[in-house]
Amino acid sequence: MRVSSDNIMKIKYFTDTALVEFSENQVGQTKEINENIYIDLDENGKLVNMTIEHASSQANIAEVAYQQIESKSG
Repeated sequence: MRVSSDNIMKIKYFTDTALVEFSENQVGQTKEINENIYIDLDENGKLVNMTIEHASSQANIAEVAYQQIESKSG
């Protein structure tokens, strides 16, 4: 199955900050969940990014792993 670049989730981890990108849409607003966690929404309220600062303590992230689970078609 070919996936368009619009449907690719990207995870970036740098200087104890995790950035999860859900889409390439333009950010319309940023909401602070707490002083270390932020979500970015587009103009329609859809999730664009999530930023976790101090990720090793905020989200207990010591390692990043990826697993894609295929959907059952039928």
